[in-house]
Amino acid sequence: MLFRTDGNAVPIEHTGGSVSVDRGQAIRRTCTVTSADVSLIPTTPTDQLATYGARLLIRRGVEFGDGSTELVPLGVFRLDSVDGDPADGPVTLTGKSLECIVADDKFTAPYQVTGTVAGAITALITRSIPDAQIISNIPSTVIGARTWDADGDPWAACQEIAAAAGAEVYTNADGAFAIEVLPDALAATPVWAVEATEGGVYVKGSRAMSSDGVYNGVLAKGEGTGAGAPVQYLATDNDPGSPTYWGGPFGHRSTTYSSSTLTTSAACESAATQQLRAARAPNSKGDLSSLPNPALEPGDVIRVTHPDERRELHQIASFTVPLDEGGDFPIATIGAKEGS
Repeated sequence: MLFRTDGNAVPIEHTGGSVSVDRGQAIRRTCTVTSADVSLIPTTPTDQLATYGARLLIRRGVEFGDGSTELVPLGVFRLDSVDGDPADGPVTLTGKSLECIVADDKFTAPYQVTGTVAGAITALITRSIPDAQIISNIPSTVIGARTWDADGDPWAACQEIAAAAGAEVYTNADGAFAIEVLPDALAATPVWAVEATEGGVYVKGSRAMSSDGVYNGVLAKGEGTGAGAPVQYLATDNDPGSPTYWGGPFGHRSTTYSSSTLTTSAACESAATQQLRAARAPNSKGDLSSLPNPALEPGDVIRVTHPDERRELHQIASFTVPLDEGGDFPIATIGAKEGS
């Protein structure tokens, strides 16, 4: 559905396209939609005015085992481009999820935040999108003052503030902004089974080991209040049974997070401990292909049964949902782990 700025909602009869979702990207969702409807191409100043700032709402149907179906949201996107042959088509529409609106609204003067993580992020988002829906699922976390220079990126500011609580901020499939901590893959309940069995949805898969981007220590650094000395805390993997144990053969591999929003040692400890959970994800990953499941979200844990009957738990990092029937559904995961 295309929501134009003149208030008109235009259903789009699409012929293809896809929605890509990647928690490793600042703009988590992007979309491409193809259509044979050449009337979607703006040809007059009035059409152009109604197109700039328009939004796309994309849903895809999912069929359950009992034969019932449901339309599942895949995201709300700012329409960024419309391209095609105005006589014969096809027309291609592309868009980005609503983080891009915040990112593009650069600071025009120094901008300071203080208070709590959720409060500061809310102020930054509603500065650009006054009617934004914001869902915070983290404890109230107080931060120190932090000032960004003119021409700074407000969305990067949101991400820095969220990191102070060991959290991430993004838009979900409903177009709402969510502030959440990445689920613990070792404790989360799997939301979907990808099985290479009769009636299963498994198509193919691979597994790889890599220590790139895996850390067993996080050093969080902040600024003391008043004349106080700078504060910091080093959180390390202290589990002797972990493959990334700080005192084990993995060695010492740390990463640093610095922000003036951290003003106490306790705040540094909280930020470092939360971030360590994601940083020390098991140093393995998988790439799967299955039948589409548009209801998934990055961070979800799925159970995978391979053709050799090996069972693993995977945490989703990214995937691409096809908008045509029979399209491939690739899933990239982090933290593959033997599972029951």
